Amino acid sequence: MSSEQRTALQSLRCKECATEYPTEALYVCEQCFGPLEACYDFSGFDPSEAKRKIQAGSNGIWRYSDFLPISGRPDSPLEPGLTPLIRADRLAAALDLPPDCEIWIKNDAANPTHSFKDRVVAVALARARELGFSTVACASTGNLANSVAANAAAVGLESFVFVPSDLEEQKLLATAIYGTTLVGVKGTYDDVNRLCTELAEEQNWAFVNVNLRPYYAEGSKTLAYETVEQLGWTLPDRVVCPIASGSLFTKISRGFSEWLELGLVSGELPRFNGAQAAGCAPVAIAYAEGWDYCRPVKPDTIAKSLAIGTPADGPYALDLARRSNGGIDSVSDDQIRAGIRLLAETTGIFTETAGGVTVAVLRELAERGEIGPGERVVVYITGEGLKTLDAAREGFEIHEIEPNLASFADRVPARVAIAN
Repeated sequence: MSSEQRTALQSLRCKECATEYPTEALYVCEQCFGPLEACYDFSGFDPSEAKRKIQAGSNGIWRYSDFLPISGRPDSPLEPGLTPLIRADRLAAALDLPPDCEIWIKNDAANPTHSFKDRVVAVALARARELGFSTVACASTGNLANSVAANAAAVGLESFVFVPSDLEEQKLLATAIYGTTLVGVKGTYDDVNRLCTELAEEQNWAFVNVNLRPYYAEGSKTLAYETVEQLGWTLPDRVVCPIASGSLFTKISRGFSEWLELGLVSGELPRFNGAQAAGCAPVAIAYAEGWDYCRPVKPDTIAKSLAIGTPADGPYALDLARRSNGGIDSVSDDQIRAGIRLLAETTGIFTETAGGVTVAVLRELAERGEIGPGERVVVYITGEGLKTLDAAREGFEIHEIEPNLASFADRVPARVAIAN
């Protein structure tokens, strides 16, 4: 850790009954069993000084360390963040959106292990080291497994990674390569998470998304901070974001809200539109039915990184969507594949299935006429397409020819006509 030991972290607080707890490896309220979250003391905050410090900071998420549950700026060699925010005019045109409507793609596949999970893991591991843990672990649908294994290796911590045994091969390989102990569990992610919750009571390990979850989740706020910076210290009008547990969705909102409250940015909270796969859509179903809770579902979708049948933050995601005048939609596997292709063909960004879900929901919003003239929309792409190659296998063809002009003219005439 850095020698600068300043932190605004004050306590952990129950999101349901507001009972406060010390900043230890705790995650559930002893009074009502509600989830705990990090709380800060920003008294004496100076927006001008904070902005200057941010802009003079590192080229990653530690530039925001004063807003995170850590002391100073960590010395991790795999600092994530400051991923590209790209204006996608060709995508907007393909969706027949008004010409003055802005679509921006926040491409978090540009992180060290090619997903947004590097943000939350970096914060969790920094906090784990502060608390004296030497072993880290997680329950994962793939991207988190990659990130925990890589980041643990980078800072010299032992790691155990638990995943459903039927996970995509690319994600298994991209986890095992870092020397972690990789455990495939015969069951769904919810089975894996249940096992890890039990193990957290037995082992002196830092489970990043169990006993360190209040700190881990805070890493997602940095996506909001970067969006504000990259848009010239302004807010978007609408956010489109995937929903698995609901934590990413709600923490991006918290990031915007914090900076609004502290005077670093002005305006109103954007509309929040959540995206789920129809084969695992407990939050979208609850939204459509008008429920305040999510009924568990058994996942059956190609979007395995979003396949959480019992989303821990589902009720909070529902509240955010309604409070911000947004919404939560679900899309089919075919729509997900089409979303992957649409994004690639209009922006040059190859996303995994979670991004296909998000783009497909963006298309739904456009077709329903919900995105109006002059709107600025930020779409969050959370992972790299090379991690879910099977989902893209049917999306292209190869024109195989002999090595001569005649064969080229015979086999590829339609493409030549299009190019000319």
